[in-house]
Amino acid sequence: MREITKIMKGWEFTGPDGTTTTVDLPHTWNARDGQDGGNDYWRGTCIYRTRFAAPQFNTASHQVWIQFDGVNASAHVVLNGSPVCNHDGGYSTFRANITELLRDENELTVEVDNSKNDRVYPQKADFTFYGGIYRDVSLMVVSKDHFTLDYFGGPGIRITPTVQGADASVQVTTWHDGEGEVSIELLDAAGNTVATGKGPDITLTIFNAHLWNGVKDPYLYSCKARLVVNGTVEDETTTRFGVRSFKVDPKKGFFLNGKSYPLHGVSRHQDRKGLGNAITREMHDEDMALIKEIGANTIRLAHYQHDQYFYDLCDEVGMVVWAEIPYISEHMPNGRENTISQMKELIIQNYNHPCIVCWGVSNEITISTKDKKDMLDNHRQLNDLCHEMDKTRLTTLACYAMCGPFNRSAHITDMVSWNLYLGWYVPGFILNDLWMGFFHLCFPNRPFGYSEYGAEGMPNLHSTHPHRGDHTEEYQAKYHEYMLRCFKRHPWMWATHVWNMFDFAADARDQGGEPGMNHKGLVTFDRKTKKDSFYLYKAWWSDEAFVHICSKRFVERTGSTATVKVYSNQSTVALYVNGNKVGEQTGEHVFTFKVPLNGELHIQAVAGDRTDESVIRHVDTPNPEYKLHKTKSKSANWV
Repeated sequence: MREITKIMKGWEFTGPDGTTTTVDLPHTWNARDGQDGGNDYWRGTCIYRTRFAAPQFNTASHQVWIQFDGVNASAHVVLNGSPVCNHDGGYSTFRANITELLRDENELTVEVDNSKNDRVYPQKADFTFYGGIYRDVSLMVVSKDHFTLDYFGGPGIRITPTVQGADASVQVTTWHDGEGEVSIELLDAAGNTVATGKGPDITLTIFNAHLWNGVKDPYLYSCKARLVVNGTVEDETTTRFGVRSFKVDPKKGFFLNGKSYPLHGVSRHQDRKGLGNAITREMHDEDMALIKEIGANTIRLAHYQHDQYFYDLCDEVGMVVWAEIPYISEHMPNGRENTISQMKELIIQNYNHPCIVCWGVSNEITISTKDKKDMLDNHRQLNDLCHEMDKTRLTTLACYAMCGPFNRSAHITDMVSWNLYLGWYVPGFILNDLWMGFFHLCFPNRPFGYSEYGAEGMPNLHSTHPHRGDHTEEYQAKYHEYMLRCFKRHPWMWATHVWNMFDFAADARDQGGEPGMNHKGLVTFDRKTKKDSFYLYKAWWSDEAFVHICSKRFVERTGSTATVKVYSNQSTVALYVNGNKVGEQTGEHVFTFKVPLNGELHIQAVAGDRTDESVIRHVDTPNPEYKLHKTKSKSANWV
């Protein structure tokens, strides 16, 4: 049976300046310089080294494997002076058999490289490519007869459920090294056996199957696979799975288990303030809790493979997931092999997750691509690869505005979505309606979605007259108010994903008065501040009763009147000022009141049994801290 030991403490780290310090994993050397702006964070090779005693094992009957869950971007692994393996791709799991190289006491060295090159993705994108060993490292003792561990980091088991009326047909395919007979047991969520069988490739039936039904009912089964030799279980692995069906109708949108299930959600980057991508499970949990709070039912996991733990969370809470590789911004002819290997890893490692419904092959790839023919050929190859490896899911990609509706790259995959910031990078909210309508008119049978849309919003910047480019919390909210109404007018879209759920680091940026950041998140980088836009989406999507007064941080205001905006998912909102009721409105999502502004106002909003409070006060002169003061910047990025 498998014995797993984490190797996380007391690594020697030799960094960019040649100094050696002691660090614990997860770790990145770009946690600070990758977040402070200037587009100058250090990219190169650093060395991690640790020593460990060999685990107890029988050399005649066992093997020892080492597993890395994420090393960005390339890794050269050496044990006791002998090469173990190389790996290109910073976001996926990889393993190696180290049995023959083990001694009683061992020295493990990992050369980690995130330097600029033309063969490993990503190399050009609007986020920081943190270098380091930023996920877990483990030693695994297994029988020499075991489910395969070295096939693109996968689990050695593939589960393909198919809904057949009230029942489910479940194909279980396994691969193993050595000898043994495969025994399969399917269990329900309570641990009861619902089907059994033997063989490396068998099909079992679950009668009266309980469906995985998104956030409404994310029911999960388990598959326990055992490898038996001469009556002894030599290896065992357990994998969860869900039974569900889905389809996309270009005229009616997304369907889950035969019923319309409009997909509305967010995109997510994995990094944190002061930590980069070296984050904990507790932080993953916090992210998911915030995403659940707004009532999202889908997540685009951009722009790379995320931690297995987060895919597990998506399974558990019922999020429909778009999973993708970091083939982004620029096609590199020398990087084609890497796109293929990263796609194989993504699919093989994540095939069993019921949350995933589509594989994303690229993002904004036409931004600076020179060899269009080679790029298109690579896309066709990736699309064919996805369909060959996974006949159950769809393919998609994210185009940016300049790609255009008739660009050939937009018509290779099963579905297409666009990254459009109409109303932010260019003026005119209505351009969103025109774009959607035009595409649907020209290609009525092609599923169309919004993979990115958003506007920068700083919680410290405010205006009574918000306008494009001012980075105020009010303009961000105004933008999203329009977009939600716009999507309601186009219910045939297959999915919409806000960019972004959280602010994230992009070291090339210098905007909003805080260099190194993309501020389009509904929540700040440190997860401590929920912007007004967060509550707007909660008003549209969540069933949890609440009321929220907007612009709470906009305390000092000029003028004789003040506009008080309230978000709520309740149908009626009453407003009180200094204890007196000044108005009551019935409506949906957004409620706006005008009140005289004289002195200091203590405001209370009431919706059912929910209340919220704020304070605003009259001033004669605008607070200069509320306005963005632009400075000269070398940033070529964006507005």
